[in-house]
Amino acid sequence: MSEPAPATTPTGVLVREWRLRRRLSQLDLAAQTGISTRHLSFIETGRSQPTREMLMRLSEQLDVPLRDRNALLLAGGFAPEYPQHRLSDLPMAAVSEAIEQILRGHLPYPAVVVDRHWNMIDANDAVRTFLDGVAEHLLEPPVNVLRLSLHPEGMAPRIRNLGQWRNHVLERLWHQVATTGDEQLAALHAELRGYPAPPECSTPVAHALVVPLELATDTGETLSFLSTTTVFGTPLDVTVAELAIESFYPADDVTRVSITSRINSMRTSVG
Repeated sequence: MSEPAPATTPTGVLVREWRLRRRLSQLDLAAQTGISTRHLSFIETGRSQPTREMLMRLSEQLDVPLRDRNALLLAGGFAPEYPQHRLSDLPMAAVSEAIEQILRGHLPYPAVVVDRHWNMIDANDAVRTFLDGVAEHLLEPPVNVLRLSLHPEGMAPRIRNLGQWRNHVLERLWHQVATTGDEQLAALHAELRGYPAPPECSTPVAHALVVPLELATDTGETLSFLSTTTVFGTPLDVTVAELAIESFYPADDVTRVSITSRINSMRTSVG
């Protein structure tokens, strides 16, 4: 869910929604939580009001995001468990420093930090490689990196394997929608699907273990990148739990040499 559910939403309804989203039966969830199926049924129907401890146990078993665990607690009449700070807040200083070190350390290759809706929070200088020819309105904050990549005025015209990359992005985003129920992500998915698609997108393709991003340059080269996603382990803050670092690595020697040369040129021109 993209925003905390209203406190008027019955706790049991929320529990049931998350159970169904995880495709668990009442028997499965009850066994995993260590309670009877009857007790769980009473919670979902509102005949029994769960304790704070019970809501935390259910949230853990259902892998509910921290933002929505807070919403579940509020619906049950309890105070939220997890704080939410801005990255500029003092308690987040160590996190902000770690992010800066990761972005700097990944140079000369691109890396970007995104929030739960794929809005860019920060990036290193190498990301400029992706921005040649991108329309200015797509670079106005908040910059959504998925919109940036698939929009016809964004990176899409330069992506050599646009059909494959588009399918990869949409499939990944839809998985997030299915597991979170986030309405904003669902709206983003619908928007991206509405963009013009190359003919090959209408033909089913085999699922690839790794999908590269193949990007044409103004010099005629094709840069090929592989990407990985990094998240913070066992976060106890809503903001930290929703951050991800997308790191891009050269998939071949041509890309490795070219991207290194580009970053060196940037540094020379700045100096």
